[in-house]
Amino acid sequence: MAINLSKGQKVDLTKSNPGLSNVIVGLGWDTNKYDGGQDFDLDSSIFLLNANGKCASEKDFIFYNNTIGAEGAVEHTGDNKTGEGEGDDEQVKVALSSIPSSIERVTFAITIHDAETRGQNFGQVSNSYVRIVNGDTNEELIRYDLGEDFSIETAIVVGELYRHNNEWKFNAIGSGYQGGLASLVRDFGLDS
Repeated sequence: MAINLSKGQKVDLTKSNPGLSNVIVGLGWDTNKYDGGQDFDLDSSIFLLNANGKCASEKDFIFYNNTIGAEGAVEHTGDNKTGEGEGDDEQVKVALSSIPSSIERVTFAITIHDAETRGQNFGQVSNSYVRIVNGDTNEELIRYDLGEDFSIETAIVVGELYRHNNEWKFNAIGSGYQGGLASLVRDFGLDS
């Protein structure tokens, strides 16, 4: 049975699931009734962070135009431009045991594509979540529903996998940002 997390909670992943090496991180969302005449496209992005909490290079920023990182250990499975339908809108495959030791955190974000130009924000988004699934058995291990706490934000760091004493844990972050993807890219040490 999946563990449901609240904002700020941390939970062990590999210690309580011995032998777990492949996970799928599913991200999902719905858009509320929106009548702005523009498409509403949310995107997931992954930042592979070193001990300083920064990306070592552009290769450590994984998104729909750069789908593989960490020497193949992290793979974004593709961009869903509408968010329609049931289940995960976007997924990321992570081979925990293959992530290079220089990467200490794998941080997951959801951003709204072209939000400022289109006048969109997370106040218009509902039912957003992140979940961790055992990649071998398809069993949902962890789920974090982000709730409706956002209004003017255009980017959210939803959570992160992080290494602690050679085990992997998950931290439910749920932190909103204004300035969209560009602000996250700068915060994680890359030029926008």
